[in-house]
Amino acid sequence: MLDYDVLKQQFDDSTESTSPTTPPESLEALNFDDEQQPKAQGLTGSRLRSYAFAVLTRREYSKAELIEKLALYAMDRDEVLKLVDELATQNYQSDQRVAEMMLSSQKRKGKGPNRIKLALKSKKIDSSLIQEELKETDWNEQAYQLKVKKFGLTVEKEAKLKAKQIRFLMYRGFEMEAIIKAITRQEHDI
Repeated sequence: MLDYDVLKQQFDDSTESTSPTTPPESLEALNFDDEQQPKAQGLTGSRLRSYAFAVLTRREYSKAELIEKLALYAMDRDEVLKLVDELATQNYQSDQRVAEMMLSSQKRKGKGPNRIKLALKSKKIDSSLIQEELKETDWNEQAYQLKVKKFGLTVEKEAKLKAKQIRFLMYRGFEMEAIIKAITRQEHDI
């Protein structure tokens, strides 16, 4: 970690030697004791690697997200690309893990396959990574449970109320086939 008191002392020494005409008021404007510490710019080598590990310990990032995050602080984008590839080969970063976590998170939130694929696309993750899990999920049951939670067990006869349920489930990302089965399913149907 950086010791800001030592840096301040070194900075003060270097400014005195390079520009003796600098007024003391301008040095007071440089406040190193603020809550907001200056962000490190131009990281390379082991410092960039350490920052990458620090970022990855907080949460999982997709490859594209990690590249963008590290590129903000790195000197060389090529070094970032090499580092992220190395982290991916060593399994510190995995798009597969991120995709699986997003799938389970989105399913818990009541999202359908289309919304999940859209969320993956926004994070620049290929949806083929979780294609098997998407196929294995019973989307008809998911849509039905969501319909019951929002609208109850009754099967609506009125077109306006059916349309409202259809719009709700479509917005949540379910396919039309699953939606129709969910809104027409009777309580005792299995």
